Order: sequence, then structure tokens, then C-alpha cells
Amino acid sequence: MGKGPFFFRRSASRRRQRKIVIPSESPPPPHLSPLGSAMIAGGGAISITKVKKKAGGARLWMRFDRTGRTELVELDKNAIIRHAAIPARDLRILGPVFSQSSHILAREKAMVVNLEFIKAVVTAEDVLLLDPLRREVLPFVEHLRQQLRHKYQPKLSGPAGEQESEMQVSDGRQWLPVPKPTEGLQSELPFEFQVLEIALEVVCTSLESSVEDLERDAYPVLDDLARNVSTKNLEHVRSLKSNVTRLLAQVQKVRDEIEHLLDDNEDMAQLYLTRKWLQNQQLDAHVGATPSNHPASIRQIGSKRSGSLVNFTFGEENDVEDLEMLLEAYFMQLDGSRNKILSVREYIDDTEDYVNIQLDNHRNELIQLQLTLIIASFAISIENLLAGTFGMNIPCSLYEVQGLFWPFVWTTNAGSLILFLLIMAYARSIKLLGP
Repeated sequence: MGKGPFFFRRSASRRRQRKIVIPSESPPPPHLSPLGSAMIAGGGAISITKVKKKAGGARLWMRFDRTGRTELVELDKNAIIRHAAIPARDLRILGPVFSQSSHILAREKAMVVNLEFIKAVVTAEDVLLLDPLRREVLPFVEHLRQQLRHKYQPKLSGPAGEQESEMQVSDGRQWLPVPKPTEGLQSELPFEFQVLEIALEVVCTSLESSVEDLERDAYPVLDDLARNVSTKNLEHVRSLKSNVTRLLAQVQKVRDEIEHLLDDNEDMAQLYLTRKWLQNQQLDAHVGATPSNHPASIRQIGSKRSGSLVNFTFGEENDVEDLEMLLEAYFMQLDGSRNKILSVREYIDDTEDYVNIQLDNHRNELIQLQLTLIIASFAISIENLLAGTFGMNIPCSLYEVQGLFWPFVWTTNAGSLILFLLIMAYARSIKLLGP
């Protein structure tokens, strides 16, 4: 076969073979949750550069399940969106742009919480906490872990052979534990409200501690300023006013967010994630379950306490009394902290008014002293006029009179003094000078 001008060798196109990327068969690290493994598996057979790019947008989260078990995971925005079914714009609230704002947003399957330093995504089954290793967040992590481990006792078993006073929900694969109610309203709160309550408690405790420190430092500084108006004391008060403004803004933001929820029953009803989750589980069990493979989604075994929990879980959709009581308690606490800050600010204003009065009084004293000196200068100027007149080199017969000098001097001084006293009496009579 001849070689034409458009002849190409086949072997030349085979010299460079395509490089095939083999997906890794190794399982995800043991510290990663199913969320973390889903994030890795979602890419499939991706190249190393894509993995690095995705890891660059990941952030550190701590996951809490209903039983209090925790694990550190690195998740990106897509993994959070898939897990919690929230829009991407809600994650911006947890970012640095809105770090100084407070929000409690209710979504279909999750609750986005941004309260000062606590930033979390709460679902009916777990909690994802952002930046869990920060110093301010560690008390919340420890409190939440202890609370969940104390309240929830996980027991996984089949559809038969449970003890009395237990209630479990089936999702078609395993039996999910529901907390056994104990004494008090706290034990009957759903999982998401327990998390919300701990978050509010930690935030309110932190703000209350800051308010107490403010009160402890404010009053001595203001008293020192009232006793001695100096540059150093004025600088302390200026720093104190900055702290008051900053702390008042923090308390006001959290208080306004709680007040916004209390004013809207629909938003509060949307926060009942466990109720919606259990209703969806019950609906799925009735629609897609068979009698042999799927037992009844919810069953109650003769226990009054379990019955109270069932009634709470499947109450009216607009029944928000428990959440309203929870929010009102912390609203009152925040309102008390706000009133303390306002009291400190009023004390600062009163101290500033007192200092201004003192400065005005000193200014008035200086003006009175200046007026007194002006009157004295006027009286002396009359004597200077006479002395200057007789000091001229003009012939006068009085120069030849013997013994007239000293009587004239004393008479002139007495006249100046009398003039000074008369003007001072007139100034006091018209209230130009104090008594």
C-alpha cells in the first residue's frame, strides 16, 4: 500500500496511552461519619486534584447523635446541604460575614442556629456543630454530650420482646430509640429543643457572666471619675462605654431573635423537627410497608409516661406551648441582662451629668474670679489715671504745697477701694457674682 500525502501511521496514535484513574478501595477513616464517607464516595473515580479542591472548601464540624456519641468530621457545603436538606443561602448565616448576627431558622428537616459563638445545624437525628474546638464552644460541647448521654438510652432490638414503658420507631431497617420520659418538662422536650435549650443556656450564661464582669468593673471606675476628673479616669470611662455598647448589642440581638419567634406561632411550629420526622416515618410505614417486613411504625406499651410522650409528639401541629415556655424563660433572662446593662448605661449617663455639672461649676467660678479681677483693675485704673495726670511735667501750684503728697495718695487709694466695693455690691445685687 502506498504512502499518500494524507497517510498516518496507526502506531503513532497508540504511543501515548490514556491514564486510567482507579478509584480507591480503602474505606473511609474511622473518625468519619456516613456524612464524611458520602462526601468521598460522591466523587467516585475522581482525580487527586478534584479531591484537593473539595477538601479545600471543607470545614471542621462535630457531629452529635441522639445518644450523645460525637465525632469530628470535615464536611463541605454540598455534604451539609444533602444531609440537612437546607438551601445554600442558610449556610452563609454560619459564615464569617454574619458572625455578629443571631438567627434561629426553621426548615423542613433542619434548624439552623447561629447564636453568638454557637453555630449549628440541628436535625431530628443529629447535630452538626461548626468550629467545635473554639474555647467559647467547648462548654456547649461538654454540656450537650453529658445531657444527651444522661437523657437517652439507646436500645436497638427487633419488633418483639421489648420491655414495658418503651416506645420505639421503625424506619424499615432498624428500631430507632426514642427517649423515655422522666420527671419534669425537660425530659419531654424533643431532641432538637434539648439542643436549642442547651445552646440558649450556654449563650445566656456567657452573656450574664459578661454583664456581671461589666457591673463589677463599671461602678468603681465611675466613682473614681466622680471624685477626680482626670485624663486617666476619662479614658477608663470611654473604654467602659464601648464595652457597654458592644455587650448591649449582643444581648439585644439574641433577645430580638427570640422575641421574633415568640411573635410567630407558625415559625415555632416549624421548629418541631421530631414531630415532623415521626409523622413522615409513620406515613412511609403506612404507605410502603407490608405486614411481614414492616411492623407498625409506632406502638405504645401500657405506660402512662410513654403515653404522655406519644401525645406530646403527635399533638396538634399548632401546639407550641412547650417551645413557647422554653423561649419565654430565656427571653426573660436576656431581658434581665439587658436591664442590667441599661442600668449601667444610665449610671454612666448620671456620672457624666454630674461631671458636667462639676465642670460647669468650676467654669462659673473662673468667670466670677475673672469678673472680680476686672472690677479691681477698673478701680486701680482710676488711681493710675490720677497718678499719670500729676506725673506730667506741667507747671502746677499744688507742687509747691508742703505735706500734700501722702494725704493725696491715701485719699486716692481709699477712693479706688470704695469704687471697687460699690461695683462688687452692684454685681452681687444683679446675681453676676455668688454670695
